[in-house]
Amino acid sequence: MKKIEDLLGWLQAGAHVLDLAIRVYVANVFFKSGLVKIANWDGTLYLFENEYRVPLLPPEAAAWLGTFGELFFPPLLALGLAARFAALSLSVFNVVAVIAFWHVLGQNQAALNSHWYWGTLLAVTLFHGPGKLSLDHWIWKRVSSCTKPGFAPRSPAKPMWSM
Repeated sequence: MKKIEDLLGWLQAGAHVLDLAIRVYVANVFFKSGLVKIANWDGTLYLFENEYRVPLLPPEAAAWLGTFGELFFPPLLALGLAARFAALSLSVFNVVAVIAFWHVLGQNQAALNSHWYWGTLLAVTLFHGPGKLSLDHWIWKRVSSCTKPGFAPRSPAKPMWSM
């Protein structure tokens, strides 16, 4: 029985590492795409005007919003800060990207599979949460300890991190 408990403990620790790895991997994919966009803004505008068919938005606005999304949300996801919101935002971005580029992705199964893969990994964070190796977990732990019955505010002489 002890060996089973030890194994379960290792598996649980591995799950937290896997949560982190998923967040960092997906964040890296989207962030690098955003860096490519700002490195060649004229090329980005050309693509949004001539290749990407983003619904309901003018091409320049779509380029700005898309680049912002790819540069703003991935760091949040990687750090696990507002991770579910970041995962939801990148999921919406991913769906819009597929719609906007369907005329190409619809005929390129490998590229479409990449979007399915990223969407699935984002769904892990969205539905499961960012895990214990995240700022969300650390903040939630601190906030919830402040609301427990019998909580007394710390004196200024005792820093919060010396719990």
